[in-house]
Amino acid sequence: MGLIAGNGRFPFLLLDAARAEGCEVVVAAIKEETEPEVNERAAADTGITVHWLSLGELSKLIETFRRAGVTRAVMAGQVKHKQIFSSIRPDWRLAKLLLNLRTRNTDVLLGAVAKVLGDEGIELISSTAFLEPLLAKEGTLTARSADEEEQKNIDYGLTVATGLAGFDIGQTVVIAAQACVAVEAMEGTDAAIERAGALMRTLDAEASTLERRLTIVKLPKPKQDMRFDVPVIGLRTLETMIRAGASCLAIEAGRTLLFDGNSLFHRADEAGIAIVAVPRRY
Repeated sequence: MGLIAGNGRFPFLLLDAARAEGCEVVVAAIKEETEPEVNERAAADTGITVHWLSLGELSKLIETFRRAGVTRAVMAGQVKHKQIFSSIRPDWRLAKLLLNLRTRNTDVLLGAVAKVLGDEGIELISSTAFLEPLLAKEGTLTARSADEEEQKNIDYGLTVATGLAGFDIGQTVVIAAQACVAVEAMEGTDAAIERAGALMRTLDAEASTLERRLTIVKLPKPKQDMRFDVPVIGLRTLETMIRAGASCLAIEAGRTLLFDGNSLFHRADEAGIAIVAVPRRY
């Protein structure tokens, strides 16, 4: 199996799960994103091979997988969308792909890459492959459930987040007192939460009457392609919420991956944060 590894813990969780099922894994590690720890995993396990390539080297990715006999691949881990505006130099294949795109949002860009891989005999499979047990179950996941004010924020936030996700702009909105404080765009979930926290601190300094507590709502797109960009929550996002003064997190059951196991819920309970998985909306 081929693994296109972005940043964070997602690639390592998938790698461990795939190896536990006996799969040999060929890792395409992205120089600009993947954690160096992947080399240590390969050194300790003969069933893992790692090839480092730049984000712009689509042809090299295909050649690497084909030489290794890879016919199935999975994308795991974030690749920052802003990278397409960075100094990365695309090879001829990626440059051609970018020139032919009508827009460069996540769905269109990664969907085009998936098609190129498919044309070369490499099927891109769901990014939740091997990790189904980590998908959020419906209901309150922490010791504390959302209070009345937070539930109002969730209800409003679901409407806003659904609209945002439908345009493939971002997955996360930050709500306070049924007002939208921040929406996620190219900067990512954690940066959007940090921005909201900074704004609320400014309002506090100005003696604002707006409710200080923040509610985070993170949703998949209405027609989420489970092969890429599936919503993920882990300890890093939770710690960002704590620093920002957020008290509640709402996600969608069945289409959001929860990382870091019981540590995530234990830390949320320590901080008095409610995590709620709402029913699938579409």
